[in-house]
Amino acid sequence: MSDTPVIGVLALQGDVREHLVALAAADAVARPVRRPEELAEVDGLVLPGGESTTISKLAILFGVMEPLRARVRAGMPVYGTCAGMIMLADKILDPRSGQETVGGIDMIVRRNAFGRQNESFEAAVEVRGVEGAPVEGVFIRAPWVESVGAGAEVLAEHEGHIVAVRQGNALATSFHPELTGDHRVHSLFVDMVRANRGPESL
Repeated sequence: MSDTPVIGVLALQGDVREHLVALAAADAVARPVRRPEELAEVDGLVLPGGESTTISKLAILFGVMEPLRARVRAGMPVYGTCAGMIMLADKILDPRSGQETVGGIDMIVRRNAFGRQNESFEAAVEVRGVEGAPVEGVFIRAPWVESVGAGAEVLAEHEGHIVAVRQGNALATSFHPELTGDHRVHSLFVDMVRANRGPESL
Protein backbone atom coordinates (compact mmCIF):
# COMPACT_ATOMS: atom_id res chain seq x y z
CA MET A 1 0.00 0.00 0.00
CA SER A 2 1.23 3.49 -0.83
CA ASP A 3 2.19 5.89 1.96
CA THR A 4 0.18 8.61 0.21
CA PRO A 5 -3.17 8.90 1.97
CA VAL A 6 -6.37 9.47 0.02
CA ILE A 7 -8.25 12.39 1.57
CA GLY A 8 -11.69 13.54 0.50
CA VAL A 9 -13.26 16.99 0.63
CA LEU A 10 -17.01 17.02 1.25
CA ALA A 11 -18.07 18.66 -2.02
CA LEU A 12 -21.65 19.69 -1.35
CA GLN A 13 -21.06 23.42 -0.90
CA GLY A 14 -18.25 25.79 0.03
CA ASP A 15 -14.56 26.26 -0.87
CA VAL A 16 -13.93 22.71 -2.07
CA ARG A 17 -11.37 23.43 -4.80
CA GLU A 18 -9.05 25.34 -2.46
CA HIS A 19 -8.93 22.40 -0.05
CA LEU A 20 -8.22 19.97 -2.87
CA VAL A 21 -5.26 22.13 -3.94
CA ALA A 22 -3.96 22.48 -0.36
CA LEU A 23 -4.19 18.74 0.31
CA ALA A 24 -2.36 17.91 -2.91
CA ALA A 25 0.36 20.39 -1.92
CA ALA A 26 0.59 18.58 1.44
CA ASP A 27 1.32 15.25 -0.32
CA ALA A 28 -2.11 13.67 -0.23
CA VAL A 29 -4.28 12.28 -3.01
CA ALA A 30 -7.29 14.62 -2.84
CA ARG A 31 -10.71 13.93 -4.27
CA PRO A 32 -14.22 15.38 -3.91
CA VAL A 33 -16.77 13.35 -1.92
CA ARG A 34 -20.52 13.69 -2.42
CA ARG A 35 -21.92 10.21 -1.95
CA PRO A 36 -21.55 7.35 0.56
CA GLU A 37 -19.65 5.15 -1.90
CA GLU A 38 -17.07 7.93 -2.41
CA LEU A 39 -16.77 8.41 1.36
CA ALA A 40 -16.01 4.71 1.74
CA GLU A 41 -12.91 5.06 -0.47
CA VAL A 42 -11.05 7.77 1.49
CA ASP A 43 -8.71 7.58 4.49
CA GLY A 44 -9.77 10.97 5.87
CA LEU A 45 -12.15 13.83 5.08
CA VAL A 46 -12.15 17.64 5.10
CA LEU A 47 -15.39 19.48 5.86
CA PRO A 48 -14.93 22.85 4.12
CA GLY A 49 -16.17 26.31 4.90
CA GLY A 50 -19.45 27.45 3.42
CA GLU A 51 -22.88 27.66 5.04
CA SER A 52 -23.17 25.09 7.80
CA THR A 53 -26.96 24.84 7.63
CA THR A 54 -26.86 24.24 3.86
CA ILE A 55 -24.05 21.67 4.15
CA SER A 56 -26.00 19.86 6.89
CA LYS A 57 -29.18 19.67 4.82
CA LEU A 58 -27.34 18.61 1.64
CA ALA A 59 -25.43 15.91 3.55
CA ILE A 60 -28.76 14.46 4.67
CA LEU A 61 -30.24 14.82 1.17
CA PHE A 62 -27.27 13.05 -0.46
CA GLY A 63 -27.44 10.24 2.11
CA VAL A 64 -23.93 10.92 3.38
CA MET A 65 -24.67 12.26 6.90
CA GLU A 66 -25.19 8.94 8.67
CA PRO A 67 -22.26 7.14 6.99
CA LEU A 68 -20.08 10.15 7.84
CA ARG A 69 -21.14 10.08 11.49
CA ALA A 70 -20.42 6.37 11.62
CA ARG A 71 -16.93 6.74 10.14
CA VAL A 72 -16.06 9.64 12.48
CA ARG A 73 -17.24 7.56 15.45
CA ALA A 74 -15.08 4.69 14.15
CA GLY A 75 -12.03 6.96 14.16
CA MET A 76 -11.67 8.25 10.60
CA PRO A 77 -9.59 11.46 10.68
CA VAL A 78 -11.67 14.51 9.85
CA TYR A 79 -10.79 18.21 9.58
CA GLY A 80 -13.36 21.01 9.57
CA THR A 81 -12.75 24.65 8.68
CA CYS A 82 -15.22 27.41 9.60
CA ALA A 83 -18.60 25.84 8.74
CA GLY A 84 -16.78 22.50 8.98
CA MET A 85 -15.88 23.33 12.58
CA ILE A 86 -19.57 23.84 13.29
CA MET A 87 -20.32 20.47 11.67
CA LEU A 88 -17.85 18.75 14.02
CA ALA A 89 -19.25 20.31 17.19
CA ASP A 90 -21.24 18.11 19.52
CA LYS A 91 -23.37 21.19 20.28
CA ILE A 92 -24.16 24.49 18.52
CA LEU A 93 -25.07 27.40 20.77
CA ASP A 94 -27.61 28.89 18.33
CA PRO A 95 -28.50 26.29 15.68
CA ARG A 96 -30.71 27.12 12.73
CA SER A 97 -33.94 25.18 12.32
CA GLY A 98 -33.23 21.70 11.01
CA GLN A 99 -29.48 22.05 11.41
CA GLU A 100 -27.67 18.86 12.36
CA THR A 101 -24.00 18.19 13.03
CA VAL A 102 -21.69 15.27 12.47
CA GLY A 103 -20.21 15.68 15.94
CA GLY A 104 -16.90 14.25 17.04
CA ILE A 105 -15.48 17.09 19.14
CA ASP A 106 -16.76 17.78 22.64
CA MET A 107 -17.21 21.51 22.15
CA ILE A 108 -19.90 24.16 22.03
CA VAL A 109 -19.60 26.45 19.01
CA ARG A 110 -21.13 29.88 18.37
CA ARG A 111 -22.03 30.51 14.73
CA ASN A 112 -20.87 33.75 13.02
CA ALA A 113 -19.25 34.77 16.30
CA PHE A 114 -16.64 37.04 14.70
CA GLY A 115 -19.25 39.03 12.79
CA ARG A 116 -20.78 39.21 9.34
CA GLN A 117 -19.20 38.86 5.91
CA ASN A 118 -18.09 42.52 5.78
CA GLU A 119 -16.30 42.07 9.11
CA SER A 120 -14.00 39.37 7.72
CA PHE A 121 -10.33 39.74 8.64
CA GLU A 122 -6.93 38.06 8.64
CA ALA A 123 -4.84 37.46 11.73
CA ALA A 124 -1.63 35.64 12.65
CA VAL A 125 -2.49 32.63 14.79
CA GLU A 126 -0.10 30.49 16.82
CA VAL A 127 -1.27 26.90 16.31
CA ARG A 128 0.08 24.17 18.58
CA GLY A 129 1.56 21.38 16.47
CA VAL A 130 2.40 23.69 13.55
CA GLU A 131 6.09 24.58 13.55
CA GLY A 132 7.58 27.88 12.42
CA ALA A 133 5.90 31.26 12.14
CA PRO A 134 2.25 31.80 13.10
CA VAL A 135 -0.39 30.65 10.63
CA GLU A 136 -2.14 33.44 8.72
CA GLY A 137 -5.78 32.82 9.51
CA VAL A 138 -8.56 34.10 7.25
CA PHE A 139 -11.76 34.59 9.27
CA ILE A 140 -14.96 34.86 7.20
CA ARG A 141 -18.21 34.90 9.20
CA ALA A 142 -16.19 32.64 11.45
CA PRO A 143 -17.41 30.74 14.49
CA TRP A 144 -15.55 30.45 17.72
CA VAL A 145 -15.60 27.78 20.40
CA GLU A 146 -17.42 28.80 23.56
CA SER A 147 -16.14 25.86 25.60
CA VAL A 148 -14.54 22.44 25.25
CA GLY A 149 -14.94 19.22 27.20
CA ALA A 150 -12.18 17.28 28.89
CA GLY A 151 -11.36 15.25 25.79
CA ALA A 152 -10.73 18.22 23.50
CA GLU A 153 -7.37 19.99 23.22
CA VAL A 154 -7.25 23.72 22.46
CA LEU A 155 -4.65 24.34 19.73
CA ALA A 156 -5.10 28.09 19.18
CA GLU A 157 -6.85 31.19 20.47
CA HIS A 158 -7.44 34.62 18.99
CA GLU A 159 -8.28 37.58 21.24
CA GLY A 160 -9.26 35.20 24.03
CA HIS A 161 -11.50 33.02 21.88
CA ILE A 162 -10.75 29.39 20.96
CA VAL A 163 -10.23 29.07 17.19
CA ALA A 164 -8.54 25.65 16.77
CA VAL A 165 -9.33 22.38 18.54
CA ARG A 166 -8.34 18.75 18.26
CA GLN A 167 -9.93 15.69 19.81
CA GLY A 168 -8.40 12.38 18.80
CA ASN A 169 -8.60 12.15 15.01
CA ALA A 170 -10.84 15.21 14.67
CA LEU A 171 -9.34 18.64 13.94
CA ALA A 172 -11.20 21.95 13.55
CA THR A 173 -10.28 25.58 12.88
CA SER A 174 -12.46 28.70 12.82
CA PHE A 175 -10.31 30.10 10.04
CA HIS A 176 -9.51 29.13 6.44
CA PRO A 177 -5.86 28.07 5.97
CA GLU A 178 -6.73 26.83 2.48
CA LEU A 179 -7.08 30.45 1.28
CA THR A 180 -3.54 31.56 2.16
CA GLY A 181 -1.09 29.33 0.29
CA ASP A 182 0.32 28.17 3.65
CA HIS A 183 -0.34 24.42 3.74
CA ARG A 184 1.07 23.62 7.20
CA VAL A 185 -2.32 22.99 8.83
CA HIS A 186 -3.23 20.67 5.98
CA SER A 187 0.14 18.95 6.44
CA LEU A 188 -0.71 18.45 10.11
CA PHE A 189 -3.97 16.80 9.06
CA VAL A 190 -2.27 14.66 6.41
CA ASP A 191 0.13 13.46 9.12
CA MET A 192 -2.87 12.58 11.31
CA VAL A 193 -4.38 10.56 8.47
CA ARG A 194 -1.07 8.82 7.71
CA ALA A 195 -0.60 7.92 11.40
CA ASN A 196 -4.15 6.56 11.58
CA ARG A 197 -3.48 4.18 8.68
CA GLY A 198 -0.78 2.50 10.74
CA PRO A 199 2.55 0.87 9.86
CA GLU A 200 1.03 -1.43 7.23
CA SER A 201 0.69 1.59 4.92
CA LEU A 202 4.46 2.19 4.89
